[in-house]
Amino acid sequence: MRLIRLLFVAALAVAGVQAHADEAAAQRLSGMLTKAQTMTARFSQLTLDGSGTRLQETAGTLGLKRPGLFRWHTDAPNEQLLISNGEKIWLYDPDLEQVTIQKLDQRLTQTPALLLSGDVSKIGQSFDITAKDGGNVVDFTLKPKSKDTLFDSLRISFRSGVVNDMQLIDSVGQRTNILFFDVKMNEPMDAKQFVFEVPKGVDVIQE
Repeated sequence: MRLIRLLFVAALAVAGVQAHADEAAAQRLSGMLTKAQTMTARFSQLTLDGSGTRLQETAGTLGLKRPGLFRWHTDAPNEQLLISNGEKIWLYDPDLEQVTIQKLDQRLTQTPALLLSGDVSKIGQSFDITAKDGGNVVDFTLKPKSKDTLFDSLRISFRSGVVNDMQLIDSVGQRTNILFFDVKMNEPMDAKQFVFEVPKGVDVIQE
Protein backbone atom coordinates (compact mmCIF):
# COMPACT_ATOMS: atom_id res chain seq x y z
CA MET A 1 0.00 0.00 0.00
CA ARG A 2 2.88 2.34 0.84
CA LEU A 3 4.40 1.72 -2.62
CA ILE A 4 1.09 2.47 -4.34
CA ARG A 5 0.76 5.67 -2.33
CA LEU A 6 4.31 6.71 -3.25
CA LEU A 7 3.65 6.02 -6.94
CA PHE A 8 0.42 8.04 -6.78
CA VAL A 9 2.21 10.99 -5.18
CA ALA A 10 4.99 10.73 -7.76
CA ALA A 11 2.44 10.72 -10.60
CA LEU A 12 0.78 13.84 -9.18
CA ALA A 13 4.17 15.53 -8.90
CA VAL A 14 5.01 14.74 -12.55
CA ALA A 15 1.61 16.04 -13.66
CA GLY A 16 2.19 19.24 -11.68
CA VAL A 17 5.62 19.75 -13.26
CA GLN A 18 4.17 19.15 -16.75
CA ALA A 19 1.33 21.61 -16.15
CA HIS A 20 3.84 24.23 -15.00
CA ALA A 21 6.00 23.56 -18.06
CA ASP A 22 2.98 23.90 -20.37
CA GLU A 23 1.99 27.19 -18.73
CA ALA A 24 5.53 28.52 -19.04
CA ALA A 25 5.63 27.51 -22.73
CA ALA A 26 2.26 29.21 -23.33
CA GLN A 27 3.45 32.43 -21.71
CA ARG A 28 6.67 32.31 -23.69
CA LEU A 29 4.85 31.77 -27.00
CA SER A 30 2.40 34.56 -26.17
CA GLY A 31 5.29 36.90 -25.48
CA MET A 32 7.06 36.08 -28.74
CA LEU A 33 3.91 36.50 -30.82
CA THR A 34 2.97 39.84 -29.26
CA LYS A 35 6.40 41.28 -30.07
CA ALA A 36 5.00 41.72 -33.57
CA GLN A 37 2.24 44.33 -33.23
CA THR A 38 2.34 44.50 -37.02
CA MET A 39 3.96 42.09 -39.45
CA THR A 40 4.30 41.63 -43.18
CA ALA A 41 5.96 38.71 -44.94
CA ARG A 42 6.11 36.53 -48.00
CA PHE A 43 5.24 32.87 -47.55
CA SER A 44 5.52 29.58 -49.40
CA GLN A 45 3.12 26.77 -48.54
CA LEU A 46 3.44 23.06 -49.32
CA THR A 47 0.72 20.48 -48.59
CA LEU A 48 1.49 16.75 -48.49
CA ASP A 49 -0.82 13.80 -47.96
CA GLY A 50 -0.26 11.14 -45.32
CA SER A 51 2.15 9.22 -47.57
CA GLY A 52 4.23 12.29 -48.36
CA THR A 53 2.82 12.87 -51.86
CA ARG A 54 2.75 16.53 -52.85
CA LEU A 55 -0.82 17.84 -53.14
CA GLN A 56 -0.42 21.58 -53.59
CA GLU A 57 2.24 24.28 -53.53
CA THR A 58 1.38 27.96 -53.26
CA ALA A 59 2.99 31.28 -52.35
CA GLY A 60 1.81 34.71 -51.36
CA THR A 61 1.90 37.56 -48.87
CA LEU A 62 0.50 38.17 -45.41
CA GLY A 63 -0.06 41.20 -43.24
CA LEU A 64 -1.31 41.46 -39.67
CA LYS A 65 -2.00 44.18 -37.17
CA ARG A 66 -2.99 43.54 -33.58
CA PRO A 67 -5.55 43.07 -32.34
CA GLY A 68 -7.21 40.77 -34.84
CA LEU A 69 -6.53 42.36 -38.24
CA PHE A 70 -5.27 39.88 -40.80
CA ARG A 71 -4.69 39.64 -44.56
CA TRP A 72 -3.54 36.50 -46.42
CA HIS A 73 -3.18 36.71 -50.22
CA THR A 74 -2.31 33.62 -52.24
CA ASP A 75 -0.73 34.29 -55.63
CA ALA A 76 -2.14 33.12 -58.97
CA PRO A 77 -2.81 30.59 -60.43
CA ASN A 78 -4.60 29.53 -57.22
CA GLU A 79 -5.38 33.09 -56.18
CA GLN A 80 -7.40 33.64 -53.02
CA LEU A 81 -7.70 36.51 -50.57
CA LEU A 82 -8.58 36.09 -46.90
CA ILE A 83 -9.21 39.19 -44.79
CA SER A 84 -10.26 39.45 -41.15
CA ASN A 85 -11.23 42.59 -39.27
CA GLY A 86 -11.35 40.76 -35.94
CA GLU A 87 -15.10 40.15 -36.16
CA LYS A 88 -15.64 38.68 -39.63
CA ILE A 89 -13.66 36.79 -42.24
CA TRP A 90 -13.96 37.36 -46.00
CA LEU A 91 -12.63 34.60 -48.27
CA TYR A 92 -12.56 35.82 -51.87
CA ASP A 93 -11.96 33.53 -54.86
CA PRO A 94 -11.52 35.64 -58.02
CA ASP A 95 -11.71 32.63 -60.36
CA LEU A 96 -15.08 31.57 -58.96
CA GLU A 97 -16.20 35.21 -58.59
CA GLN A 98 -17.34 34.31 -55.11
CA VAL A 99 -16.79 35.62 -51.59
CA THR A 100 -17.67 33.72 -48.42
CA ILE A 101 -18.33 35.74 -45.27
CA GLN A 102 -18.11 34.10 -41.86
CA LYS A 103 -18.41 35.34 -38.32
CA LEU A 104 -15.11 34.97 -36.48
CA ASP A 105 -16.00 32.44 -33.78
CA GLN A 106 -13.72 30.62 -31.33
CA ARG A 107 -13.09 27.71 -33.69
CA LEU A 108 -11.89 29.94 -36.50
CA THR A 109 -9.61 31.96 -34.23
CA GLN A 110 -7.70 28.74 -33.59
CA THR A 111 -6.76 28.28 -37.26
CA PRO A 112 -2.97 28.46 -37.76
CA ALA A 113 -2.90 31.70 -39.76
CA LEU A 114 -5.25 33.62 -37.46
CA LEU A 115 -3.30 32.50 -34.39
CA LEU A 116 -0.58 34.88 -35.53
CA SER A 117 -2.82 37.92 -35.16
CA GLY A 118 -5.42 36.86 -32.58
CA ASP A 119 -5.64 37.19 -28.81
CA VAL A 120 -2.71 35.11 -27.58
CA SER A 121 -3.13 36.00 -23.89
CA LYS A 122 -5.41 32.98 -23.41
CA ILE A 123 -3.67 30.61 -25.80
CA GLY A 124 -2.96 28.14 -23.00
CA GLN A 125 -6.70 27.68 -22.46
CA SER A 126 -7.14 26.22 -25.94
CA PHE A 127 -3.90 24.28 -26.40
CA ASP A 128 -1.40 22.07 -24.60
CA ILE A 129 1.89 23.73 -25.48
CA THR A 130 5.48 22.51 -25.26
CA ALA A 131 8.67 24.33 -26.22
CA LYS A 132 12.01 23.03 -27.49
CA ASP A 133 15.17 25.12 -27.85
CA GLY A 134 17.93 24.48 -30.37
CA GLY A 135 20.50 27.25 -30.70
CA ASN A 136 18.72 30.36 -31.97
CA VAL A 137 15.62 28.34 -32.92
CA VAL A 138 12.62 27.76 -30.64
CA ASP A 139 9.94 25.26 -31.62
CA PHE A 140 6.49 25.38 -30.01
CA THR A 141 4.14 22.42 -30.44
CA LEU A 142 0.44 23.09 -29.89
CA LYS A 143 -2.13 20.33 -29.43
CA PRO A 144 -5.79 21.41 -29.23
CA LYS A 145 -7.64 20.60 -26.02
CA SER A 146 -10.96 20.50 -27.89
CA LYS A 147 -11.82 17.77 -30.39
CA ASP A 148 -13.71 20.24 -32.58
CA THR A 149 -10.62 21.65 -34.28
CA LEU A 150 -9.19 21.85 -37.79
CA PHE A 151 -5.87 20.18 -36.92
CA ASP A 152 -4.34 17.63 -34.55
CA SER A 153 -1.06 19.42 -33.96
CA LEU A 154 0.69 22.62 -34.95
CA ARG A 155 4.36 23.50 -34.71
CA ILE A 156 5.41 27.16 -34.78
CA SER A 157 9.13 27.88 -35.07
CA PHE A 158 10.96 31.12 -34.32
CA ARG A 159 14.48 31.92 -35.46
CA SER A 160 16.25 34.69 -33.52
CA GLY A 161 12.89 35.79 -32.13
CA VAL A 162 11.16 36.05 -35.53
CA VAL A 163 8.51 33.59 -36.73
CA ASN A 164 10.15 31.35 -39.34
CA ASP A 165 7.79 28.52 -40.23
CA MET A 166 4.71 26.52 -39.24
CA GLN A 167 3.71 22.90 -39.74
CA LEU A 168 0.11 21.74 -39.49
CA ILE A 169 -0.93 18.07 -39.23
CA ASP A 170 -4.59 17.08 -39.49
CA SER A 171 -6.50 13.98 -38.42
CA VAL A 172 -5.74 12.04 -41.63
CA GLY A 173 -2.02 12.77 -41.51
CA GLN A 174 -2.05 15.52 -44.13
CA ARG A 175 0.77 18.01 -43.52
CA THR A 176 0.92 21.66 -44.47
CA ASN A 177 4.29 23.40 -44.21
CA ILE A 178 4.43 27.20 -44.33
CA LEU A 179 7.75 29.04 -44.59
CA PHE A 180 7.91 32.80 -43.92
CA PHE A 181 10.57 35.09 -45.36
CA ASP A 182 11.19 38.82 -45.85
CA VAL A 183 9.53 39.26 -42.46
CA LYS A 184 9.12 42.88 -41.32
CA MET A 185 7.74 43.69 -37.87
CA ASN A 186 6.30 46.79 -36.21
CA GLU A 187 6.24 49.00 -39.27
CA PRO A 188 3.25 51.32 -39.92
CA MET A 189 0.36 49.63 -41.76
CA ASP A 190 -2.70 51.17 -43.38
CA ALA A 191 -5.90 49.81 -41.77
CA LYS A 192 -7.55 49.90 -45.21
CA GLN A 193 -5.65 46.71 -46.04
CA PHE A 194 -7.98 44.88 -43.67
CA VAL A 195 -11.24 46.14 -45.21
CA PHE A 196 -12.84 44.11 -47.99
CA GLU A 197 -15.13 45.71 -50.54
CA VAL A 198 -17.17 43.11 -52.42
CA PRO A 199 -16.61 43.59 -56.18
CA LYS A 200 -19.64 44.08 -58.41
CA GLY A 201 -21.06 40.87 -59.86
CA VAL A 202 -19.49 38.63 -57.24
CA ASP A 203 -21.64 35.99 -55.52
CA VAL A 204 -21.82 36.44 -51.74
CA ILE A 205 -22.22 33.46 -49.41
CA GLN A 206 -23.03 34.19 -45.79
CA GLU A 207 -22.18 31.47 -43.25
